[in-house]
Amino acid sequence: MKKCYSSADILLPDFNKTAADKWAVVACDQFTSEPEYWQKAESYVGGAPSTLRLILPEVYLSESGERIPQINETMKKYLSDELICRENSMIYVERTQSDGSVRRGIVMAVDLEAYDYCRGASSLIRATEATVVERIPPRVAIRRDACIELPHVMLLIDDAARTVIEPLSGKTGEYLYDSDLMLGGGHITGRLLCDTEIAEVGAALDALITPEAMKERYGKDGLSPLLFAVGDGNHSLASAKAAYEEVKAAIGEEAASSHPARYALVEVVNIHDEALKFEPIYRVMFGVDPEDVISELSKYINALSGDAKPQTLTYMYGSVEGVLDIPAPEKQLTVGTLQDFIDGYIKTHSGAEVDYIHGEDSVKGLLKRERSIGFIFSGMTKDALFPTVMFDGALPRKTFSMGHAEDKRYYMECRKIKL
Repeated sequence: MKKCYSSADILLPDFNKTAADKWAVVACDQFTSEPEYWQKAESYVGGAPSTLRLILPEVYLSESGERIPQINETMKKYLSDELICRENSMIYVERTQSDGSVRRGIVMAVDLEAYDYCRGASSLIRATEATVVERIPPRVAIRRDACIELPHVMLLIDDAARTVIEPLSGKTGEYLYDSDLMLGGGHITGRLLCDTEIAEVGAALDALITPEAMKERYGKDGLSPLLFAVGDGNHSLASAKAAYEEVKAAIGEEAASSHPARYALVEVVNIHDEALKFEPIYRVMFGVDPEDVISELSKYINALSGDAKPQTLTYMYGSVEGVLDIPAPEKQLTVGTLQDFIDGYIKTHSGAEVDYIHGEDSVKGLLKRERSIGFIFSGMTKDALFPTVMFDGALPRKTFSMGHAEDKRYYMECRKIKL
């Protein structure tokens, strides 16, 4: 089987000359309703070299026409004056998060030919949630004329035995950065992997997707191997794919096969890493008759005849609280069963709406509104993500959140994507 990952020519500044805490900036899709965060970042960075000058925070998407040309010019300048290439590299990253836990990962390249974000894909790299195609064009516009890329994409592997990333912990080597991160982002270190370690990482990744390993983990023969599931940054990876398809259409498939745009830089993290926490996102419906919703939901549940494990669902409205049992669900997750019902109900009931809410207290607070009903359910366990993507095709939208905004990936490494 053709490999879907590789080492990369990774670009980083010389952190003996460039302040790493000013260089590294949080993912552009965070704090989108808080321009004051990005104003603080501006003040913190000042005139120092920074990835802040190489990205377009989504809070400023409306200013993209003005900002993108400036970003592209700064990329060219940094490529000439700031960035040093580490050829054929992988970097072992340890990120101390806001709660003090340490998340481990490896920065490497992945082949966009092996990535498919469509529901029901059988590729080695797959999206975990539905991709909103309308979100892709503005991101492609940013990438189209960019000469370098900066990743905030996090790919997950299902490695319960901890064979790929965890053996790298505690080893010595060449540290490329060791720094606090701005504005509550914790701390980060990055160590260059030696050739032996890169080979060991590759062997361990390959072992995860043998037919025998797939059957042992997921209980069925003949499954299409799934190595990487997108944990964060799916729309960024989808945009990289779309930009690469533009390149391929322009220069032809043969020339594109070795073009740097074919690959994307990512951080790979084990879904079983204790520092990686999944939190459920609940549902509240507005503009509805709660009793009618429960009546229709009960009918929907009783008509199901799937073979997924039984599920339970707590509902609440006014002073009423109850539990519904789902004995024969067709979806792997309770949230998937509920979302299918809600989508159908909204289509046939004018004025009905749904919102996606973090935290039980927030759900209860919203139920003070008239004609509302809330649903609480057990969150998806981390070991359910890969089976759900394989057997259901993708998770329902807004299934889980993965860490606080400050703990999202910070931009650090770069890679050239133009010839």
